[in-house]
Amino acid sequence: MEIFLSTLVQNVLNALQWGSFYSLIALGYCLVYGVLQLINFAHGDIFMVGAYIAYFVATLFLGVQFGLIPPGMPGWMVLALAVPLTMILTAMVGVTLERVAYRPLRRKGAHRLYVVITALMCGLILEHANLALLGASRRRFPHLIEERLWDFGFFSVTNLKVMVILAALLVFIGLRLIVTRTRIGMAMRAISWDRFAIPLMGIPVDSVIIFTFILGSSIAGLGGLLFAMSYPVLEPYMGALIGWKAFIAAVVGGIGSIRGAYVGGFLLGFVEIMVVAIFPSTFRDLISFTILLMILSYKPTGLFGMARTTKI
Repeated sequence: MEIFLSTLVQNVLNALQWGSFYSLIALGYCLVYGVLQLINFAHGDIFMVGAYIAYFVATLFLGVQFGLIPPGMPGWMVLALAVPLTMILTAMVGVTLERVAYRPLRRKGAHRLYVVITALMCGLILEHANLALLGASRRRFPHLIEERLWDFGFFSVTNLKVMVILAALLVFIGLRLIVTRTRIGMAMRAISWDRFAIPLMGIPVDSVIIFTFILGSSIAGLGGLLFAMSYPVLEPYMGALIGWKAFIAAVVGGIGSIRGAYVGGFLLGFVEIMVVAIFPSTFRDLISFTILLMILSYKPTGLFGMARTTKI
């Protein structure tokens, strides 16, 4: 019984960590869709770009990559500098995509299908630009903090795992407060309901959209940094599969719902970890997606999504 309890708690902790990554990416999908009704399929690759930005920022401050700064800066200090810089630079990538790819189509009134295809192309451009500029060889993320194992008798947990879980929780709480308690959040919710009437009320739509991309992309950058610290091997296609899975998690939770994206990410993480704990790892995606398909068959709008009427 003790062995079973220990294994169960350990798997729950692993699921919380893995679900945190899905939730951080799913929240970005949720923000953009909630405001623009756009599924930003390039978001998983923005997550990948954030991991690479974190790598270069960390190696720069450690003095390993360029030698511009004397080596020996403490890892915790490098991490404290890397987090805001990674989020800011990744947000700049997201805003650039919005200005270059999405805004021209939006202003020309292009059909939503063309915008989705453009998002897919943007993701491929990010992947292959990374491949062309940095090469196909994998890069190892440097150790920024000493990983400590906290043993509680029948289970153990690392400080890095706790940091990832707390970061996802704080991001969720922060987003909820921004969307529900601030003027810009009120404008985001208003645009999601009627984007064409908002300019008549004097609200700058483009500014709200840019802020939405800043939020979503910076969260993806934070997720990329935390993922790189947890699994320190970077490659150009690392964001593709996890991005698609996070999108599915957002749909299962209820696309457009912050609470749904957060819960959906953890739900997918729990399902995957528990499947691997019981069945061979080759069954992970098969059983996980089957369970999620059953949930959507029972509740097509997702766990926290709401059916919306459209005027014709």
